[in-house]
Amino acid sequence: MKKVLFLTGDYTEDYETMVPFQMLEMIGYEVHTVCPDKKKGDAIKTAIHDFEGDQTYSEKPGHNFILNYSFDQVIVENYDGLVIAGGRAPEYLRLNAKLLEMVQYFFTTNKPVAAICHGIQILTAANVVKGRKLTAYPAVGPEVTLAGGEFQSIPADAAYVDGNLVTSPAWPGHPSFIREFLKIMGTTISI
Repeated sequence: MKKVLFLTGDYTEDYETMVPFQMLEMIGYEVHTVCPDKKKGDAIKTAIHDFEGDQTYSEKPGHNFILNYSFDQVIVENYDGLVIAGGRAPEYLRLNAKLLEMVQYFFTTNKPVAAICHGIQILTAANVVKGRKLTAYPAVGPEVTLAGGEFQSIPADAAYVDGNLVTSPAWPGHPSFIREFLKIMGTTISI
């Protein structure tokens, strides 16, 4: 059974945590959802980001999401892939040095990584996007460029793949995002 480390935290985007988590478990992966300073059984609050015609997304309270693994127990070598949720959580998660080291491990070992929306802020803080092509929520594009990455402007319902890295602008891209992540994880689904 393949194991995936899933980074999330308070005020993560609701869909960007719940939906990929459920999709990956449905495939049969063992998915460990973690957040710094929290342990198995702790809840994180989520936020629902919606596109309602304003200049940016709106934000509403989401669900509580129960973490199923303790951050302090993570041994990164035990995981086959990494998923990073978006929302507001990445802006503070990227300040955690241990979390950034975990992310760097997946890049130095060329293991699959999937990041969506503002989750790319963790990648820029981990200094792993230099020379890479990737996408993010458009407001994160300047960070990608400043970190040495090549920002790809693609539709919100799409995903972009660069080697071991899959990125998507926002939750409308989940079908493409997860499909491409499964491919780089070496998982095929026959219909």
